[in-house]
Amino acid sequence: MSANDAPRAQQPSAPYDSAFLKACRREPVPHTPVWFMRQAGRSLPEYRKVREGIGMLESCMRPELVTEITLQPVRRHGVDAAIYFSDIVVPLKAIGIDLDIKPGVGPVVERPIRTRADLAQLRDLTPEDVSYVTEAIGLLTRELGATPLIGFAGAPFTLASYLVEGGPSRTYENAKAMMYGDPELWADLLDRLADITAAFLKVQIEAGASAVQLFDSWAGALAPVDYRRSVLPASAKVFEAVAGYGLPRIHFGVGTGELLRLMGEAGADVVGVDWRVPLDEAARRVGPGKALQGNLDPTVLFASTEAVEAKTREVLDSAKDLEGHVFNLGHGVMPSTDPDALTRLVEYVHTHTAR
Repeated sequence: MSANDAPRAQQPSAPYDSAFLKACRREPVPHTPVWFMRQAGRSLPEYRKVREGIGMLESCMRPELVTEITLQPVRRHGVDAAIYFSDIVVPLKAIGIDLDIKPGVGPVVERPIRTRADLAQLRDLTPEDVSYVTEAIGLLTRELGATPLIGFAGAPFTLASYLVEGGPSRTYENAKAMMYGDPELWADLLDRLADITAAFLKVQIEAGASAVQLFDSWAGALAPVDYRRSVLPASAKVFEAVAGYGLPRIHFGVGTGELLRLMGEAGADVVGVDWRVPLDEAARRVGPGKALQGNLDPTVLFASTEAVEAKTREVLDSAKDLEGHVFNLGHGVMPSTDPDALTRLVEYVHTHTAR
């Protein structure tokens, strides 16, 4: 029996009692909870319809539109948690950084940060800068009821990569040149970004988010020694800043198999794992005291239903001895994914893991 078919008496009465938050806290769950990164996005025809003619950043600043987009996958797929619809560069735009998200390219920064003088672009973020976030989360939590809402932000390293490179990069040569060649400037840049990121997460938590995820999307470009020395302190500062709220804190990056223990040490309660490392091995690397999130390869969803179920069983089998497990993909939903495949996957995980 899936969560959606459970008797009403078994349904959680508040987000705190949800399977998702219980799994994050490493408590017993009625079934393995499921949500997907990029679950509210380009794979949904209803998303493309409401976004038609509206730029990404503008979409993130319209509370009613954010509410609708965030709710779409909850309605369609029956996932166990919603994730707030936004983008990791929203707080940078909110403090006045001249940037835009260009279709087919990604975030592009008009004046990249390359010198100490450029740090002046990074002022503190205030709740008033992102009042639309507070409004949208208020609307969402009323609609979601007992379904938890995940807030999120980009981690300092990933934000710094965009700011220093001026846009997406495969090599991060400018960011790494600063990290290696001017470590004091690099540390000051990440420290400022940690403050901005923490402030953005606090706004979301105080508005009603039940958990937060820090996306260090590009941290996999780093060697462990460089991550520990040059990145971990800033990420730890973010996690410490929101620790007092007592909500689960999730940390995720792509290609971070060699960094999993360090990402947990930064302060996460839940460590996200991409598809490259089996969850039982990831648990060994992370160590005790953490839940794990993941980690079906997103491309599996293009295979037959039987193949998807077989690969899903592999993930669930590798997770059977974990202290806590939140099922997710090993990265975001790809735009051309069949939405029905996601719906079937949620149902399969719920049914297969019902306790």
